[in-house]
Amino acid sequence: MDHLFISATTSSPAVSFNAETGVLQMTGESYPENTFEFYHPIIHWVKEYLNTAAGKVTLQLEMPYLNTGSIKCLMDIFDLLEDAHENGQTVEVIWRYHQGNSRAQDTAEEFSEDLTFPFLIEAVACE
Repeated sequence: MDHLFISATTSSPAVSFNAETGVLQMTGESYPENTFEFYHPIIHWVKEYLNTAAGKVTLQLEMPYLNTGSIKCLMDIFDLLEDAHENGQTVEVIWRYHQGNSRAQDTAEEFSEDLTFPFLIEAVACE
């Protein structure tokens, strides 16, 4: 399976999914004009990867702002990870937020409440 890479824009995060390591990284603000169009290839890639992956899958997020559509799309990705976890795959999420960004912290905590796989929330120093 090929790696997935999408460059960041002012309104969409950088996306990097390494098919060899199982690490998906999404970094940056997420409020693209057409959120579902932006996330469609990511969700498709995650589905395909989970159907073929044997190793651990780690989703690393550092997204200081998410619009409503982005939250919905992340929920879809989390649902895929939850299904994979329930079927015995090893998955985890590491959500990093900038210290002092209580909104990002609250969003991460709300997501983690409904999931059974490891969901780590880490504060990072603002640059």
